Amino acid sequence: MKETKILVIGGGQLGAALTIALREKYGCFNVIAAGKDENADILLDVLDHEELNQVVRECSITQIYLLADGKGKEAWKLNVGGLLCVLRTAKEQKLDKVFWPSSVAVFGPGSPKYNCPQQTRIEPDTVYGISKRTGEYWCNYYFEKYGVDVRSIRVPVLEYAIDVFHHALAKLPYTCFLSEDNCLPMLYLPDAVRAIFELMDAPKEKISIRTSYNVAGMSFAPCDLVAAIKKHLPEFEISYAPDHRNIIANNWPASIKDEQARRDWGWAPAYDLKSMCAAMLEGAPLRESEPVLQEFPDFVN
Repeated sequence: MKETKILVIGGGQLGAALTIALREKYGCFNVIAAGKDENADILLDVLDHEELNQVVRECSITQIYLLADGKGKEAWKLNVGGLLCVLRTAKEQKLDKVFWPSSVAVFGPGSPKYNCPQQTRIEPDTVYGISKRTGEYWCNYYFEKYGVDVRSIRVPVLEYAIDVFHHALAKLPYTCFLSEDNCLPMLYLPDAVRAIFELMDAPKEKISIRTSYNVAGMSFAPCDLVAAIKKHLPEFEISYAPDHRNIIANNWPASIKDEQARRDWGWAPAYDLKSMCAAMLEGAPLRESEPVLQEFPDFVN
């Protein structure tokens, strides 16, 4: 059996957390971080197919985790172009597996607001959401057409919570760009990493979704988060100044159903809002890579 060699491309907080966890599992020398960041092990432009092919060959890569994520004007170019380069390389180099994250931003105003199911009306209304939905179709196409074992989850969004926790611990007031009652599906970072591990470790025949899986952790609005924080830090203060991001988030589901992930590969979250706050505020000191998932995308409509 050949040794597992993993290439992690980009990814911010999720990419950094995954790289650490993968190195703990497979060994430091078997997990290579690549990207345009000077802290990467290898400098790599994921849009350069020949360069990517060369890295895969020279490093004997067997799996790629593509976490490079474009926001705003870069969304289409990076999220679709980068994914196509990786899928093409996976096909040509016969890689074992590929992981790529989609997003709850694929859902739009026509999707169910509560308990949004895996199969439903999906009509994204932002460039970012459109790029992620397109990527889901490309993943399914490369699996059906070429047998590329690509797997994906729709990542929830929770950027503002990072700032909330930082401000609370620093005893500073916080101004939130979401309205206090804007409820969104969330996922604590340790749960996100575990979900990806469990998905990637599942037998190939168990994977029935080749676009992207719904994965739910918890759902809460800013007012719910503040109430949970105030149980630990009652002096914490927050004000609300909803902006264009609040309008976009209003078109996403407030909660999602993930029965397919639970049935196919046994997914179940370990954290809810109460246990997440306890871990964040009573446990280890807060680090930027600690809290939750990805940055709130700066969409271009």
